[in-house]
Amino acid sequence: MSNVVKILDKPIGLGHEPFVIAELSGNHQQSYSLAIAMIDAAAAAGVDAIKLQTYTADSMTLDLHENEFVIHEKDSLWHGQSLYSLYQKAATPYEWHQGLFDHAKALGLIAFSSPFDEAAVDFLETLNVPCYKVASFENTDIPLIKRIAQTGKPIILSTGMASLEELELSVSAARNAGCKELILLKCTSAYPSPPEDINLATLADLQDRFECVVGLSDHTTGIEISLAAIALGASVVEKHFVMNRQDGGVDAEFSLEPKELELLVLQGKRVAQALGQVNYGNTKSDQQAKYYRRSIYASRDIEKGESLSSNNTKVIRPGLGLAPKYFDQLQGCASKQFIAKGTPLSWDLIDAEF
Repeated sequence: MSNVVKILDKPIGLGHEPFVIAELSGNHQQSYSLAIAMIDAAAAAGVDAIKLQTYTADSMTLDLHENEFVIHEKDSLWHGQSLYSLYQKAATPYEWHQGLFDHAKALGLIAFSSPFDEAAVDFLETLNVPCYKVASFENTDIPLIKRIAQTGKPIILSTGMASLEELELSVSAARNAGCKELILLKCTSAYPSPPEDINLATLADLQDRFECVVGLSDHTTGIEISLAAIALGASVVEKHFVMNRQDGGVDAEFSLEPKELELLVLQGKRVAQALGQVNYGNTKSDQQAKYYRRSIYASRDIEKGESLSSNNTKVIRPGLGLAPKYFDQLQGCASKQFIAKGTPLSWDLIDAEF
C-alpha cells in the first residue's frame, strides 16, 4: 500500500506538511450560524479540512433514559445524560451538510464526515464527499467499514479501543472491500485523554505493520501532544474545535480555540520541516557555520626554515587553516617561507612529508 494518500489534489504522508483536520463535532450547539462561523475561523487558522459527524439520535441508540442508556461514569463530561439526549444535542442536522460543505469548499478546505451507519454513507455519497472517517467507536463495525470501502474513496480510521486483532480485521475488511488509500489515526477514547495514555510510540508500529499513512486523533487538551506526534511521524492531526470554551459545547473541554488551532498549524509545519531526512553536517546552514570552526594558525611570526611547534602554532577560530587533526603531524615540520602571525596554515607553506 502507498505511504502517501491523496485526498482531492492534497498529498498526505511523510515528506509533506501535516494534514490538520478541525473536527466540528457538536460544538455548534445546534446553531447553523455558529457552525458557519466555526468553519470561517478554522479556515483562517490554516487547517486543511473540516469534518462533520453524520448521524441522528435514532441511528445511534434507542430513545430510552434509564439503566445502560444513561452515562453513569462520574468522571465523564456527560455524567447523568442519556445517550439519546446527548446525541440529539450533538448531532449535525442532515439538512445542514450541503451548506456547510459548500461553505468550507469555498474557503479552500476539504470537507468530509464520519458516517455512523450505512444510511449515512448513502447520504454522504449524494454530496460527493472526497473521503470518509471511521470513528473509534465504529472501528469494529465491519458492515459499515465495508460499505465505506465500497465507495473507493480514501478512509481515515481511528484506532481507539481496538485491539491489534480487531484492527487487523477492520483493515483487512476495508482493503478487501476496495479501500486503496488508508490512514490510521492513533486514538485514545477518553475525553479528555490523559497524556500518559496516548502511547505515541505506537505510531511507528502502525505504519510498519499496516504499511499506511498514520496520524493522531488527539483528545488531549492543548497542542503539545499533537506536535510530539508529528515529530514521531504523524502525517495527520485531528483536533476538536470550539470558538470559545467558556461558551460550552458538548466537546468544549478538550477542544481548541481559534488561536490555539492556528498555533498548531504553524508549529506543526515547523516540526515537519525539522524532520527532514538522515543528514550529517551537509546543510547550507552548516556550510556557513564552518567558518567558525577551529583550524591551525601561526600564533607568532615564523621564519623561513623554522620548525613548527606549539610555541608558534595554535588551534583557534576561524576555520580557514588546516584542520586540527593535523596539528600533531605538523610539529617539527619546517616552514618553506616566512609566515606572519595570524596566517592560516596550508600545505603549500610547510615542508612536510608523511
